Amino acid sequence: MEEANNETGNTGHPFKVTTVSREPLKGVVATTLQDLTTKAAKKLDIEGNITVVLEADGTEIDDDEYFATLEPHTSLMILKMDEKWLPPAPPCRLSFDELDDGKGGQELVGLVDKLKHNLCHVSLLGGPELELLSDMDPDSLADITFPDKVFLEQLKEASGRYLIEKRQAQDAMDLLKLYHEKESLENQTNEKFLNKTD
Repeated sequence: MEEANNETGNTGHPFKVTTVSREPLKGVVATTLQDLTTKAAKKLDIEGNITVVLEADGTEIDDDEYFATLEPHTSLMILKMDEKWLPPAPPCRLSFDELDDGKGGQELVGLVDKLKHNLCHVSLLGGPELELLSDMDPDSLADITFPDKVFLEQLKEASGRYLIEKRQAQDAMDLLKLYHEKESLENQTNEKFLNKTD
């Protein structure tokens, strides 16, 4: 009876769990490493074998003895079998000027090379660069320059999304411009009409 009380009384410690992309971030309360892996996999919708590492530096947590030393609210990363820990991307502190040297004819390889160091650049690219990236073939580029095909596929998808958003924004601006021109023309016509009637 006393053992049962101890088991039910031990509510575990809270942890933050995330995926290799660091999104989403979920909270999990666990008593053992096995308990954590089961709950984290369910919350993050991950199937199959997983590895638990410290989100900060990638240290693998592979037994309950080490798991017991973790502080509450420690951030943990859950990796699938084919995934590896990566450090967080540097904060996005750049301006359009930093991309000027890449605009107007930069080759796809150079573009990918720049983006692999900081994905924040993607949001600052113009239409031609986004088109180049969204039309690329990750298989052929992975063989030549950059072995991480998953990154290339994600880059292609993200570029396509940004391209669509930029086109939609441009369409909205064009429509607004037409509306404004029409309104200005109507105001001028009304003024001329009022001046003639006076």
